[in-house]
Amino acid sequence: MAIERRDLITAAAVALASPALVRGAGAQGALPGAAPAGQQAPGFFRFKIGDFTVTMVHDGAAPRPNPLQGFILNAEPAQVEAALREGALPTANLPNPFTVTFIDTGRGVVAFDAGTGGGQMAPGTGLLPRNLQAAGIDPAAVTLVAVSHFHGDHITGLTTRENAPFFPNAEVAVPATEWAFWSDESNAGRVPEGQRPTFANTKRRFGPYQAKMRQYRDGEEVAPGIRALAAYGHTPGHSVFHVTSGNDQLFVMADTSSRPDLFLRNPHWQSVFDVDGAMATETRKRLFGRIADERARFTAYHFNFPSNGYVTRMGDGFRFHPAEWTNLT
Repeated sequence: MAIERRDLITAAAVALASPALVRGAGAQGALPGAAPAGQQAPGFFRFKIGDFTVTMVHDGAAPRPNPLQGFILNAEPAQVEAALREGALPTANLPNPFTVTFIDTGRGVVAFDAGTGGGQMAPGTGLLPRNLQAAGIDPAAVTLVAVSHFHGDHITGLTTRENAPFFPNAEVAVPATEWAFWSDESNAGRVPEGQRPTFANTKRRFGPYQAKMRQYRDGEEVAPGIRALAAYGHTPGHSVFHVTSGNDQLFVMADTSSRPDLFLRNPHWQSVFDVDGAMATETRKRLFGRIADERARFTAYHFNFPSNGYVTRMGDGFRFHPAEWTNLT
């Protein structure tokens, strides 16, 4: 009976995988067994938006040692500490999660950003390759990488340590405004010192894709049913995506807000990672106001896995409601 139950569970897992996501996966795309002792179970989560299949794939997390100092630029440490405690979050070593959104549109598989690069960045990150395999997604099946902005945790995963393309068959679409800024090293004086390596990383990570790159502008479709929206401030060309299929919609929000207990509850707070903090806060209020008013679902890169849900208005800010259940039928 135990063998029959295991077979039923395996069959159900395979049935939940979208056919296009596993197309051509072969041995690499096979669903692995249980996670080794001492490791978390594979992190992926699926739901439907109309005819599209969305898969959230976790890429790990890195701690911020002292979030009370230097993380939020326009709030006192006591205010930040109170917000962390209210959200039952640690006041030291605050985890910063990373989750990449994939969508199978039936015409192709779209990745929204590329993750941290299989262990090329901080310890605890780089789980995307392992979790893609668990989800049955072959990187070779990805037809488009729609990039929101060029911070390292979003583009380092475009290539391996040897700088070979991780998504060998994918076209790469980038925001025109973002490309113009980070491809011009004379702009280095306009960003915080800690972000200056982004100029060299931009050249490195996009280099192998030059023959398959295109730029998009605000309001343009990057693929059928997927339209780019300007969300400037976090970076000069930071962009998000509005996805529609049938009567359903989804916003892929990238870094418009980091941790919701901090930046949605207090949307006027400015992060040390924002190139233009004032613009970033206005963008956050405008876009999450629209999401709340339209009762739309969204995904966010730095929310706790599975990194998707809804918001409602709460005073001057917003309350995040995680999506806890889904139906793929």
